[in-house]
Order: sequence, then structure tokens, then C-alpha cells
Amino acid sequence: MQTESYIEEVISLCQELIQKTSLSGHEKNACEALQEYMIAQGVFDSIHRDEYGNILACINGKYAGPTVVFDGHIDTVPVQDETKWTYPPFAAEIHNDRIYGRGASDMKGALAAMTVGAVQYAKKTHKSFAGRLYVVAVVHEECFEGVAARNISKAINPDYVIIGEASNLDIKIGQRGRAEIVLESFGHSCHSANPEKGINAVYKICEAIERFQHIEIMEQPALGKAILELTDIKSTPYPGASVVPNYCRATFDRRLLLGETQASVLLPLQMILTELMEKDKKASYRLSYAFGQEQCYTGNKIEGTRFFPSWLCDEKEQFVQASLHSLHQHGFSPKIRKYNFCTNGSHYAGEAGIPTFGMGPSREDLAHTVDEFIELSQLSKAVICYEAIMEALLGNRFCE
Repeated sequence: MQTESYIEEVISLCQELIQKTSLSGHEKNACEALQEYMIAQGVFDSIHRDEYGNILACINGKYAGPTVVFDGHIDTVPVQDETKWTYPPFAAEIHNDRIYGRGASDMKGALAAMTVGAVQYAKKTHKSFAGRLYVVAVVHEECFEGVAARNISKAINPDYVIIGEASNLDIKIGQRGRAEIVLESFGHSCHSANPEKGINAVYKICEAIERFQHIEIMEQPALGKAILELTDIKSTPYPGASVVPNYCRATFDRRLLLGETQASVLLPLQMILTELMEKDKKASYRLSYAFGQEQCYTGNKIEGTRFFPSWLCDEKEQFVQASLHSLHQHGFSPKIRKYNFCTNGSHYAGEAGIPTFGMGPSREDLAHTVDEFIELSQLSKAVICYEAIMEALLGNRFCE
């Protein structure tokens, strides 16, 4: 690939990926398009799709060295109403030096830039680098941040991971984690004309919710404040039709900080429920984490508890500083920041302890929005940034 053509390459690949709709569980067409592009370049030594449908594409260097993974998810959230879009959400049209479409920023643009950057790096160096370079396209990230990535780290055992989530080409060294907590209340139905004969599960759950609002939430200088926020509440039977509800379920979004575990997060909530049930023998509660199960396009199922840990990397780590130095040499001056949302880093760094940071083109606030777009300049710069990171982590100087 000639240097002057990489811009056309990355724009074309980004457009093709956007045009292949890829909701979580329906990523097949986009994965096939990406795999076809990879095969056509002739530089990947292996291209494998696992049981979930993740693509694991490897370029082997000529010398021993670290395994570096560039991670980008290929699934997107749905488009709720296409009529609200200025341009068709799956046409990938270019207007005012922007590519418009679902997934442009989150994160098919980054995945295209990673792929083109890897191809360009391999061709420029004639694979004369130390280590193994992987580009992985991950499925079901929008449902399960990090769950499908568990298969990747198990298969590859990476030394370093670069996540391509949007960062405006800054380096992101951490994020809060995320958990979905489920609170259930159990009562007894009766006719609403005689409510004293039943136990209203909604009233009981409201008492617990009110108490939850007064729990002291942790705060850490690096990641900020933890969050416990009610996101939905449902009662049964619904509609009530003159029946006192015998069941109610509430869901909370809990943003996690460093060191928090499944047990430690639930403990203060369970203490409140225990106290309420001791005082009121008619109250009955159950507390748990939401458990998700989704179908993959391969026919297999992916499932997991909705608890995705936080993570934080020390910016003084050698792999961060080496990447930063290389980016400076290529004319970039990224800031060191943290993500405001959850990523596959919850697994790589939070669960597996793999040195990880994020860098991706475009703005974080464009994800999941109407008229989502990515600027062409960000897309082309991302290719150079990824190449610079590859040089830093796979070059002999870093490995010595």
C-alpha cells in the first residue's frame, strides 16, 4: 500500500463496514466484509473467527517480542427512527468532510483505521518487527462489555491491548466499571378494594429505594464518583386492573470504582434490606446482578453476569510512555484522560490485568446519537496514530 493511498483505503473500508448493518448478534455481514478485506491485503498470517464470531487477525513479526492486540468492536446499537436522520444511517455518505452513519464513531471508523494501519505497518517494515500484531473485531460489546473479549485474551494471551473507542485521539488510561443491580420485592395480591388483605410489593420496594438513595457512595481522585441510579421499575400484574401487585422489580445502574467487587457492592444494600425485613415481617426482598444471555450470529450463545470492573493504568508505565513518545515523533500531542463509559477494557485490564490503554478517532459524545459521524481528518490521523503505537510496542528498542 502506498502512503498516499491509505486515506482512500481507510475511508472506503469505513464506509463498507457502516453499510453492513451489524446489531449485536447480527454482525456476520460486517465481519465477512472485514475478513475479505484482510485476506485481500496478503499480510495477515492467520485470520480466525471464534465461537462467538469475533475476528482474530494476526501478523507475525520476524523476531520474538510481545503480543499486541488492537481491539475494536464491530457491533452497533440500533437506529430507533431513520426518519430523524439527516442522511441515511446505513449509506455511509460523505458530507462536509464527514462520513455519516450508525457506527461511524462507535466504532467502525476506529476498526477500519486499526486494520489499515496494521496493513501499512506490515508492508512498510516487511514484517521486520518483534512480536505479534493482532487486530480483533469483537462482537456483542454493546450488550456485554468485555464478555466476548474473554475468548480473545484466552486464545491470544496478549501482553498489551489498545482499545479503539473514541477518544478524540487522546490516550485513555482508565474508566469506571458498570454493574446492573436487580432488586425484587415480593408481596401478596388481592382486590384493590380491600388492600388490607394483601401485601403491596410496590410500596415495599419504594421503601427500599428511598433508603438506597442515602447510601454513602465512594469517590476516588482518579476515576471520580461511583453512581447508584434507578433506571427502571416494573410491577406484576400489569396492568393492575384493580389488583394489588404481588411482585415488583427495580433495576439500578451502578458505576464502579477501583477495588470494588461483586460482594462489596451488594453488601451495604443487603444490610438495608435485612434491616427492613427485620422491622417489617411482611417485607420480602431479593438482591442480585442482572444476568444476560444473547444469541451470536454463529448460532452459539453468549452469556454473563452484568458486572464489568473498572480499571486504571499508570501513565508512567513504559508501554504508555513509549507510545506517547512515538506519537510525539509523528506530530501528535495526545492528552492523558479517562473514558466516561464502559469498554472492553473491563475485561482486559479490569479482570485479566493486561496492560491496556485506549485511543480512537472521533468524539465520545457522538456514540449512539442521531446523525452519528466521523470526520475524515480524524479517520486518517488515526491510521498514523495506530502505526506510531505499533512502532513503539513492536520495535526492537522497546523489546530490549
